[in-house]
Amino acid sequence: MNKELLDKVNKRRTFAIISHPDAGKTTITEQMLLLGGVIRSAGTVKARKTGNYATSDWMEIEKKRGISVTSSVMQFEYQGKRINILDTPGHQDFSEDTYRTLMAVDAAVMVIDSARGIEPQTKKLFKVVRQRGIPVFTFMNKLDRDGREPLDLVAELEEVLGIEGVAMNWPIGMGQSLLGLYDLANQRRVELYHPEEGKDRFIALADGKAPAGSPLADDPQFEETLGEIELLEGAGASFDRAKVLAGQQTPVFFGSALTNFGVETFLEQFVDLAPAPGEHKVNGDEELKPDDDEFSGFIFKIQANMNPQHRDRIAFVRVCSGEFSKGLDVTLARTGKQVRLNNAVEFESSARVQVSEAVAGDIVGLYDTGNFQIGDSIYAGKRKLEFPPLPEFTPELFMRVSPKNVMKQKSFHKGMNQLVQEGAVQLYRNYQTDDYILGAVGQLQFEVFQYRMKNEYNSEVEMTSIGHRVARWINPDQLDPKMSSSRNLLVKDRFGNPLFLFENAFAERWFHDKYPDVELTEKL
Repeated sequence: MNKELLDKVNKRRTFAIISHPDAGKTTITEQMLLLGGVIRSAGTVKARKTGNYATSDWMEIEKKRGISVTSSVMQFEYQGKRINILDTPGHQDFSEDTYRTLMAVDAAVMVIDSARGIEPQTKKLFKVVRQRGIPVFTFMNKLDRDGREPLDLVAELEEVLGIEGVAMNWPIGMGQSLLGLYDLANQRRVELYHPEEGKDRFIALADGKAPAGSPLADDPQFEETLGEIELLEGAGASFDRAKVLAGQQTPVFFGSALTNFGVETFLEQFVDLAPAPGEHKVNGDEELKPDDDEFSGFIFKIQANMNPQHRDRIAFVRVCSGEFSKGLDVTLARTGKQVRLNNAVEFESSARVQVSEAVAGDIVGLYDTGNFQIGDSIYAGKRKLEFPPLPEFTPELFMRVSPKNVMKQKSFHKGMNQLVQEGAVQLYRNYQTDDYILGAVGQLQFEVFQYRMKNEYNSEVEMTSIGHRVARWINPDQLDPKMSSSRNLLVKDRFGNPLFLFENAFAERWFHDKYPDVELTEKL
């Protein structure tokens, strides 16, 4: 065992923030960066008129729309720990990016709008978290607005998601009447929402009661909260760290990310309770320890043009073992090719910093000239290490795409090639005509693609919808191009594998009946 390396690994906390759109995920990320001293002021996504944009929303279209459309990675130091936050897109059209990001973290923070409770996209993303068995921490957001009863919100976690919720703090009022948070986990104290000027924001409690002369003494709302807490302690779950680490129980925190209330308390307890990087499965069923001497990692995301002036392309690597250092020689498992990692960066808010060292749990951005693909495993040393494949979605919506200006073929092909490698849209070619067809899981993906082609590659594109299709891959040995018809378009993916785009489920059944021996497959 490498004691020095293990000490470094144990200081890492790597987590993703997941939520339904507009639950406040990017805002809470900003406040954490503020607490980590990485930024001086939080530009919320809402502040579009002022020109203050969320630090984690770097892409031009995100600033214009006020939503996150790509996962971003940020690092900072906090209380002696090294924090790696992955802020994911909440919009369901970008769930594939989020799914892959969830493969690269050790915990998840689930942000829930306290007025709306658990929404459809949160349910979907929680399923992935559950499949991975990673710990999930819940932040009930927007206490500065009137919302649902806190007891109902905690009960909903069990009813809708099937996970036990255990309250770590409890709101005293909400919206206009919000007084503070009763801290159940931290030595019985109250954090005031608006402390008097010059006074401490925390009030110590004696036997759970407010001391005489404090703003809470004899306050009817505080008395009501004490009644709720009594009920909670009688009937609610008690905190069990083993259950939390197994993903069976979620610690629940309340607060308001917009007003930075309750975020610091949450972050303090999160870094204490969340797990350090653990083992990873490799080569089928072998366990790889994070303090294994040899460096290894996998690429979970590729992003083109994070700096449009330099036309760069960054491959994001989750480090799983060993130690990264500049100039390290690694093997790309897919090709067996040696690659020297000379130019690597990490991200402190919107600034990039050259990596001097990184260990298991860290996320490193590698400048890439086209060597890497999403899902690639890289390793140093002689022992071959391959991580499990990352999830791929079967697209449901399809568009024909062509350049508006045929004289700009070069920039069109370059843009197509680079944006497709990011994995958000899939590229197909018509089997007979070689025409381009794009597939995606949601309409917004096409809009982002069209916007980025024009703004990043100076290539305007014509897009014609061919609507919803059922995509099914066919074994090339069983393929006869004559099987294709107007109801099942024959195309090939960017690796040359043939597939049919069926008009609907009925057309697919008809094909099955006509060719019962032909094997058709789908992705996730």
